[in-house]
Amino acid sequence: MASATEQLASQFNWGSFSKAKDLKSRLWFTLFALIVYRLGTHIPLPGIDAAALAKLFAQKQTGILGMFDFFAGGAIQRMAIFALSITPYITASITLQMITFSSPALTQLKKEGERGYRKINQYTRYLTVIISIIQGYFVAVGLERLGGGGAVINPGIFFRATTTITLVGGTVFLMWLGEQITARGIGNGTSLIIYAAIVVRLPTAIAQLLSLGQQGAISTFFIILIMIAAVALVGFIVFMERAQRRILVQYPKRQVGQKIYGGDSTHLPLKVNSTGVIAAICASALILFPITIMNFLGTNNSGGPSADFARYFQHGQPLYLITYGALIITFSFVLLFMVVNPVDTAENLRKAGGFLPGMKPGKNTADYIKYVLNRITVLGAVYVTFICLLPDFLISRSSIPFYFGGTGLLIAVTVPMDTISQIHSHMVAHQYEGLMRKRRVKGARRK
Repeated sequence: MASATEQLASQFNWGSFSKAKDLKSRLWFTLFALIVYRLGTHIPLPGIDAAALAKLFAQKQTGILGMFDFFAGGAIQRMAIFALSITPYITASITLQMITFSSPALTQLKKEGERGYRKINQYTRYLTVIISIIQGYFVAVGLERLGGGGAVINPGIFFRATTTITLVGGTVFLMWLGEQITARGIGNGTSLIIYAAIVVRLPTAIAQLLSLGQQGAISTFFIILIMIAAVALVGFIVFMERAQRRILVQYPKRQVGQKIYGGDSTHLPLKVNSTGVIAAICASALILFPITIMNFLGTNNSGGPSADFARYFQHGQPLYLITYGALIITFSFVLLFMVVNPVDTAENLRKAGGFLPGMKPGKNTADYIKYVLNRITVLGAVYVTFICLLPDFLISRSSIPFYFGGTGLLIAVTVPMDTISQIHSHMVAHQYEGLMRKRRVKGARRK
């Protein structure tokens, strides 16, 4: 079965694209919104000494701070108004999904359709503001303590208040911008913002790598090996993201008058990696949150248990890798049935008149779907864990001066796949509308 990218490439022509005015307006809007986001990552917070901050960041850019800066598109390095990026919104969304899964009231609200969706989305926004306030305050306090306070011109309560308000405003604006991209543009707005933050750093990262090769710090063979491994990993991710377990679904024959309907068969596709990159994001947030707080507050320099914890959980350390991998596998199964609900799937099949061969509709069908999901998720969780841990392991064993982890690689590959799929859907819809319009015109001429 051809992918959406292959179908779009085979069916694409500039003539049909130029006539798809709605698609072009959506693409232009998406591009404009991403440009606005990139401009915001260059607007610094008030009261920051940019030179002192750059000097301090240069000492920590290979650690966890550099990883967060990678996902923020360089906004942390410049301490811009978008330094928190869209991550508080992602954290709020995942948290609310987990609460909804265990709360009967929110579960019932989710089943109410559009009204319930708007209500849950509103709760997500409120939770985003709360998380942003907490993170923004810790960032303000951390900036005052970073490097003995040299990064802040006038530390104090006024600086903390203005920094927190500015960072919260930046996150709320990005949340609104992501929703506008989803509604008026192409693709998922939140995913595209993260994708733009990751991709914009790639040219700099490649230039740094080649510069190290010219200086002799890294051998040419190692650089070639990295390039080959990157291409192989991208191909492997594309293959696994398209991998599916198809369950046969049959529809019984039924007679209406003199005609017989039904009797067809189709497939229920279940993705090997049903949770996508959500499990890796949750694992990263959970394992890195306490380390980030200690780094900002400087507790890891005071000795004692906090210093030991920070040392053993440094990026690339064995305990860090083991814990990170275990969390990814755990979240892959915890979040699985929030993404794919076997009970709802079985109920929808029953309402449509479909059934699985040898399975009774209802509970038996749901149990079988759950059984299949559990089995294929083992492979999916191992795949995501491998992709996330391999770059971390290689970076910790080499002198690469930038961070590009597996989570970023997954986002950099899967987001374009989803966006191209939506572009293909818009193109097909436009061609279908044009075909129906021609038929109506021909029918009117015959009359």
